[in-house]
Amino acid sequence: MKQVLSVQDMSVTFALHNSEVHAVREMNFTLGEGETLAVVGESGSGKSQAFLAIMGLLARNGRTGGRAMMGDVNLIGMAPDQLDRYRGKDIAMIFQDPMTSLNPSLKVKTQLSEVLVKHRGFDRDKATKSAVEMLERVGIPEPVKRANAYPHQLSGGMRQRVMIAMALLCQPKILIADEPTTALDVTVQAQMLDLFKTLTDDFGTSLVLITHDLGVVAGVADRMMVMYGGRAVEKGGVDDLFYDPRHPYTLGLLHSTPHIAKRAARLDPIQGLPPSLEHLPKGCSFNPRCAFAFDRCLVERPPLGDAGDGREKACFYEGPMAYGQVA
Repeated sequence: MKQVLSVQDMSVTFALHNSEVHAVREMNFTLGEGETLAVVGESGSGKSQAFLAIMGLLARNGRTGGRAMMGDVNLIGMAPDQLDRYRGKDIAMIFQDPMTSLNPSLKVKTQLSEVLVKHRGFDRDKATKSAVEMLERVGIPEPVKRANAYPHQLSGGMRQRVMIAMALLCQPKILIADEPTTALDVTVQAQMLDLFKTLTDDFGTSLVLITHDLGVVAGVADRMMVMYGGRAVEKGGVDDLFYDPRHPYTLGLLHSTPHIAKRAARLDPIQGLPPSLEHLPKGCSFNPRCAFAFDRCLVERPPLGDAGDGREKACFYEGPMAYGQVA
């Protein structure tokens, strides 16, 4: 499979008044053409910051190290005016909150058409026509009427579809969707996930799906990367990680998720809280919450290494893991 993105030893650090926060450490992954990669983990694990860094959209006190190669182009460290040649055209992002991502004072058609005017040189009329066609393609009823509306006049699901339409107008090679279903009810969530699958198939776009909800991953993604404490702790095929997790954190995420086929009196959540990125525990970051931790885990940080069958994990524990063992 042809690679469209290769991230190598990427780090994201934020400078505070008297310290630094390492939001992302030692991130390495590849994204293949037409592939869907799910990036999962609890809030604060570094998922969004990693991809905001790739897009060059960090806060002013943030800095990025490493490389993010899109073909022969390294996106890390590129000047904003140079990045603008690629953002929206070759790599696009659907942000977490479509209400705050859309300009409330501009009509939908204006915000959509400017993407085509800037990146593809369309005149305003042609750009507006293409924008309306894309709104129809992403399943918005009465697309001409919606194109002439302001964002506040649309429902949350419609605003999300507008963001998807905007991201797809230039048929980017890579589409990053940051928690795209968080604010949507389950019916609209299902429609949105079907839409992602259809559109990535139609356009051949590679999709990165950032989420803390494993339920949205199963039917859409090809591979999964699990993040904890700013690091990837397990990587592999979605089916492999769902049916045979090799890291205790992945197991904990799976068993704290409701399952339609398994009725239970109560969920079995991972006890404790995610670590502060400013003060990570010594050794493995997950050791305070892990039922499988032993002496080595308390003093040594496990590297992300080969776990067999094309999978990787950052864990010293090699024994069996069963439901009910997670602390």
